[in-house]
Amino acid sequence: MTTPAFTTVAGITVICYLIGTGVKLSPLPDRFIPLICGICGALLGLLGMRAMPDFPAQNVIDAMAVGALSGLAATGANETVRQLSRRGPDDVDA
Repeated sequence: MTTPAFTTVAGITVICYLIGTGVKLSPLPDRFIPLICGICGALLGLLGMRAMPDFPAQNVIDAMAVGALSGLAATGANETVRQLSRRGPDDVDA
């Protein structure tokens, strides 16, 4: 049975999200979180290419690009949740 390509990419995004959460709890400045998630994603992309025959990339450059974009998507997902949960001056209690 083959694994759909989107599940492998989503897996990289989730792992990078968890890594980013760990970095946020560390003493490192938050500005490094996207960089760390991107690098971790690229490394996970390489690992995925080697370990999974149906990975969506079949060469090193594509695998690193898929992984890095998945890692950066994790920071975008975190920012989206953060912005949507923020209360602004236009919000009114119901």
